[in-house]
Amino acid sequence: MDVIAYKIDDKIVDTQTYKAENLSGGAEIYYENSADGLDIIRHSCAHLMAQAITELYGNVQFFVGPAIEDGFYYDMRVKKPNGESLKEEDLAVIEKKMKELIDAKQDLVKQYSTWDKVSAKYAKDDLKQEVLKRIPQGEVTLYSQGEWEDICRGPHVPNTKYLRWFKLTRIAGAYLGGDEKREMLTRIYGTAFADKESLNEHLRILEEAKKRDHRKLGEQMKFFSFDETIGAGLPIWLPNGSRLRTRLEHKLYYALRKRGYEPVRGPEILKSEAWKISGHYANYKENMYFTQIDEQEYGIKPMNCVGHIKVYQSEARSYRDLPLKFCEYGVVHRHEKSGVLHGLFRVREFTQDDAHLFVMPSQIKENVYEILDFVDKIMKAFGFHYEMEISTKPAKAVGSDEVWEVATKALKDALDEKGLKYGIDEGGGAFYGPKIDIKITDALKRKWQCGTVQIDFNLPERFGLEYTDENNEKKQPVMIHRAILGSFERFIGILLEHTAGELPFWLAHTQVAIIPIAESHNAYAKEIEAALLDLGADSKIFNKNETLNKRIRTAEKEHIPMLIVLGDAEVEGRKVAIRDRVKREQSEASLEQFYELIKSKINEVTF
Repeated sequence: MDVIAYKIDDKIVDTQTYKAENLSGGAEIYYENSADGLDIIRHSCAHLMAQAITELYGNVQFFVGPAIEDGFYYDMRVKKPNGESLKEEDLAVIEKKMKELIDAKQDLVKQYSTWDKVSAKYAKDDLKQEVLKRIPQGEVTLYSQGEWEDICRGPHVPNTKYLRWFKLTRIAGAYLGGDEKREMLTRIYGTAFADKESLNEHLRILEEAKKRDHRKLGEQMKFFSFDETIGAGLPIWLPNGSRLRTRLEHKLYYALRKRGYEPVRGPEILKSEAWKISGHYANYKENMYFTQIDEQEYGIKPMNCVGHIKVYQSEARSYRDLPLKFCEYGVVHRHEKSGVLHGLFRVREFTQDDAHLFVMPSQIKENVYEILDFVDKIMKAFGFHYEMEISTKPAKAVGSDEVWEVATKALKDALDEKGLKYGIDEGGGAFYGPKIDIKITDALKRKWQCGTVQIDFNLPERFGLEYTDENNEKKQPVMIHRAILGSFERFIGILLEHTAGELPFWLAHTQVAIIPIAESHNAYAKEIEAALLDLGADSKIFNKNETLNKRIRTAEKEHIPMLIVLGDAEVEGRKVAIRDRVKREQSEASLEQFYELIKSKINEVTF
């Protein structure tokens, strides 16, 4: 297998650099689908795409073209000879040219220059000047293949022959440097692998992801909508989606109460002075919304922690009171850039399943352990596999090394005792303490960051939180920030794509579709509807003046898991004809048997 780079002291250098700088040693990186190998292949494929676009359309200006988690992209300023912008159908033309360049087996050549020389060379290219702003004065490297070159630090494959298994996936707009106040560039995305089979499997997953797109399913199932007259990134929850959310909230609420959590609620707008004390004003201001009231500045909350701190401060606390656990389905607002908004995955208003625990240092471990047990039950209920990562003390941090060591050890011990594997992100903790990130894997093997458990010494100190210990001395509690789902919006979006809209019976927006064959069967349908509601199940009567088959199809399109059809025989015999649309099975049951079935299915999951 060919070597395409080396790893020396955790730094990847390609074969071009290795030879040019007369390096030695290091671990070999092969032409294969390893994480390091794919990064090199994909970044090189971005350059290949840029070369093809230049040869096709002439005067093109390029900004940046990095490898990303599942592929690559390049931002550019480009027009076709007729002045038109590139469209999706042009991707096939670009791919064809890329394949020609692959067949030409061109070497990717690294060149060394200085910042001043490169700046002079691209004096008339404002996008290159933008790139140079990110590079310190001194040596600058470029890579070329054929007549095409770009400023780049690499690493790259040695030759275009290594880039055979690629696919351009979509075209989009992207603000220059991610700044929505600046020019919109053209961005083309693609992916690449070291072999045909891996590429085909990835493309299969992409096609399946399109079918499962939560935005499409949300519209089809009448869950939510977006309206530009309301504002971008502000979801409107329709009755079906609101029923689903309420079911999830209720199920979580009882699980929280059983674990000793007390419901609280903080205001959604606080004086800026509170955000200055917390540190949000200095460190998070650009993500917040502000307004003036009575000539004082107020900030809409991006997080719920300050409100919960004020609940803690509402009375004197003793060590006998701890741990104190406060929970809130807290609505928060964050100023996300319009270019990153994406369905329910990235919005400007969302609701967190938030909680804060106030504990003594000696209670950290046991409470983290309880949280992880809670996480495990919830993730198993939804069929998610998950993994954990511990982020440790960063260079800039508050609190003593001793306290950090206690907190970090508590996190590690809690994971070890559960037999859970976890990664370590050295120095990746928040400035106020170490944390555990919970990453779930969906049915398409995509990873999503959802919950988090954070140990915080900073806010209790900033707000002067105290409790009286057994010696009647004042001590500072530790604050544990905890969210399991992350936000209801994002989690529901993930769940829709994970299940392809086939939500579990207990969570479905509507458990039963009631379909009376004729108008004379409507009274029986309404009786069943009322009884189901008493059992905690939602149902919907489909009795429009349409054919029976059309009403059945309409109910199936809404992904309602169970259908019952009512005719003369059902009314007279006090029974129902059941269709399980997930299992594709039909059966018959008396009303009593049907209600018992519903009760068992609606209560089959507990957290």
